[in-house]
Amino acid sequence: MELGPFDKEGLLAGAAQVPSPNCDERPEDAAVRLLVVHNISLPPGQFGGEAIVQLFTNTLDFSAHPYYETIRDLKVSAHFLVRRGGELMQLVPCTKRAWHAGPSSWRGRGCCNDFSVGVELEGADDQAYSERQYSRLAELLVVLRRRYPIVDVVGHADIAPGRKTDPGPRFDWGHFRESLARIQ
Repeated sequence: MELGPFDKEGLLAGAAQVPSPNCDERPEDAAVRLLVVHNISLPPGQFGGEAIVQLFTNTLDFSAHPYYETIRDLKVSAHFLVRRGGELMQLVPCTKRAWHAGPSSWRGRGCCNDFSVGVELEGADDQAYSERQYSRLAELLVVLRRRYPIVDVVGHADIAPGRKTDPGPRFDWGHFRESLARIQ
């Protein structure tokens, strides 16, 4: 499905809309200049199912898996989720601040949630990402750059070193750049 454009609220045409309550207003002077790539799988290392969306929408049944008890107190979100098959969901409008980066810093500026868009890839640090995910992420970045002055694309590990490792060593940044070059 073709992506774009964004509406005035920051919702992207072509993305399935699944609203998360885990967001708030960006500071008025915060231009979106950064895209942060994450990974997530729930339970860890397992793909498919609705647990990721349920976590981001505060509807996860914490008794459904022992791991879920360890994340009971999390209130997190991302702007977008890219599934293994390339399906794209938008959870938070880009005009709002999603809660994806936590304590973070990029180029000397803290609170990366203020000026970034967070994209979760359904995945794990130790497993390869799908070709459809690379393609969809590249398409998303092209559309985002039409609307926002994004200058940097980084992993969660880059803005929270020592605390986060995603998208992990199996994310191929060179392949992502090739995917991006093919569509620009």
